[in-house]
Amino acid sequence: MVSIDHDRKAGGSHIAAIKAGSLREQVTRALEAALVAGELQPGEIYSAPALGERFNVSATPVREAMLDLVKEGFVAVVRNRGFRVVEMSEADLDQISQIRLLLEVPTVAQVATSISPGALDAMTPMADAIEQAAAHGDLIAYLDSDRMFHVELTSTLANPRLTDLVDRLRRQTRLFGLNDLIQSGRLVASAREHHELLSLLRAGDAQAASELMRRHINHTRGLWAGRDE
Repeated sequence: MVSIDHDRKAGGSHIAAIKAGSLREQVTRALEAALVAGELQPGEIYSAPALGERFNVSATPVREAMLDLVKEGFVAVVRNRGFRVVEMSEADLDQISQIRLLLEVPTVAQVATSISPGALDAMTPMADAIEQAAAHGDLIAYLDSDRMFHVELTSTLANPRLTDLVDRLRRQTRLFGLNDLIQSGRLVASAREHHELLSLLRAGDAQAASELMRRHINHTRGLWAGRDE
């Protein structure tokens, strides 16, 4: 796969030309990077042809990529105009956080009583990658590694519907506020909690693992709002 030709770190430009290869996936990742960096603003409407010119590709892969983002709830179709970047309200973030607490806290408790040492060993490099990406300000690598970690964690319960639901909820908010967290350095501290969680799971401490997940979700919600909790 040919990589996107742009600086992926916070502060760099994420609207840049796509070289070649799997354009739909490449454009999708470039659009996600632009959303994270705030280069595509909530409430603004963007047309596929205009974005295609900025990416130096035709409008078709941009339109396909935007439709992928529609399914994820990041953008909405505006008839005859293009795509509007969805604004995530405080109420939206509160509701998603509440659902995550109801799902992920008991899920982690269940995982703590059943996960194998081999599965924990396999997740350790994922936790390393999350922390390294946060330290280097590589938002896309952070998002990819974080998603892989939590999908792998939930999938140990062999309930694909639960795994998909948790993943969808996390993806709805995964682009929110990360650039500010990188700039402040607070994302690194949040990233370290993944290693702490693995240690608790290895010890089989379901109560402590559940409390950590609850704290992690509440802490993340507080960071989104610009306050530490």
